Amino acid sequence: MKNIGIKIIMVSLIFLGVKGYSQKKAKQSFDVKRNEVYIDSMMTNALEKGFFPGAQIIVGTGDFNVISKNYGYHDYTKKQLVKSDDVFDLASMSKVLGATLVTMRLVGDGEIKLTDQVGEIVPMYKNTAISDLALFELLTHTSGLTPSITFYQALLSTPDNSPFLSNQKSEQYVEPFDNMFVNKNIVYDSKYLVFEPKENWVQIYKNMWLNPEFYPSVYERIAKANANPRGKYLYSDLNLLLVKQMIETKTGKKLDEFTNEIYSELGISKIGYNPLKWTSIDTVMPTEVDNFFRKDTVKGYVHDEAAAIFGGVSGNAGLFANAESIAVICKMLMNNGNYNGKQILKANVVKEFTDSPLAKEGIYRGLGFDKRKPDEFFTKDDFGHTGFTGTFFFMNRNTNRFLIILTNRVNPTRTNRLMYKDDFSAKIWKQINK
Repeated sequence: MKNIGIKIIMVSLIFLGVKGYSQKKAKQSFDVKRNEVYIDSMMTNALEKGFFPGAQIIVGTGDFNVISKNYGYHDYTKKQLVKSDDVFDLASMSKVLGATLVTMRLVGDGEIKLTDQVGEIVPMYKNTAISDLALFELLTHTSGLTPSITFYQALLSTPDNSPFLSNQKSEQYVEPFDNMFVNKNIVYDSKYLVFEPKENWVQIYKNMWLNPEFYPSVYERIAKANANPRGKYLYSDLNLLLVKQMIETKTGKKLDEFTNEIYSELGISKIGYNPLKWTSIDTVMPTEVDNFFRKDTVKGYVHDEAAAIFGGVSGNAGLFANAESIAVICKMLMNNGNYNGKQILKANVVKEFTDSPLAKEGIYRGLGFDKRKPDEFFTKDDFGHTGFTGTFFFMNRNTNRFLIILTNRVNPTRTNRLMYKDDFSAKIWKQINK
């Protein structure tokens, strides 16, 4: 027995030595210092020019993080440094890290098929124009649905029917919003929106509750939103709203319950919808100063207005996370659905969703995942997603690299698009894949 114990210890030490050697070799093939200097330089320049107040970055491989750094502050008052536990509003990265991950699980388990149609699963759409849209079309953004609908504006009005927004500042249009100015006489529809808790109403902001009777009008508008040719690529938030409905109707389980199960299996806790339910407000990065709808600096609640309407849990947006939690998901996807010896998603499903099924037709999308037409920054094997709030994650199994960049560039305003004009994230992605 003693000899067997010694052999087990020796084998374990050899395994750890091999693993340590392979990690050291991988690190040697990636010039950490050179890349870290490059990223530091890019970040210093971005912060000086006001691309965003703060950021987290992680560069990693399928096995470990190579570079993990925080930069800047929560906002431009520079009172609170960004820390590793801080969580960012992921915006459209939620499409992949939420609804798409759940869909991958359900497809792998045979509970839902890519050929399933909206009307077959969600009864309210059975006799509508979108009834025969397939899950595949929704995930590849080839459904023909219009890009978005500003549902929340149906909750607003003005006494004299004057426009909500004007491109000219005046006595009536004072506060800025995006590149416009907000009508100071906007009123809220008290039938559907109240500012104190009300039983069975849905909390959509810290001081706003929505009457669920509002939702049928939302679904009716979605059902009439197929104004474009099917089979052509047109990115639309509505696609993922429908994916969420299909998931929840098919299984009887809420989207956030599903995602929490997967996150729990991965051992990550700094990720989820409605962050104030699982972290303190001090660790949540602020987003936009919303002078239009919420009349507040949005912090702790989702920035996207459509996701807000659904109580912060939506297929198109709503997730908050720190970079470390996303890094775990990246490693799982790069290892064909396996993480720490546990098969989280079926390998064939991961491959199917991250490939380019429509590339021959000039459509560079995976299923849920963003892919790009090959150019100076991206290759055909890259996959990931970006978010409106200034978030980015991409990975490539061939180069064995992933990159996560989380920022809150919409603070204090969404008009700040400096990081996009500079190809900021794409440049760093190109650098680490050299």
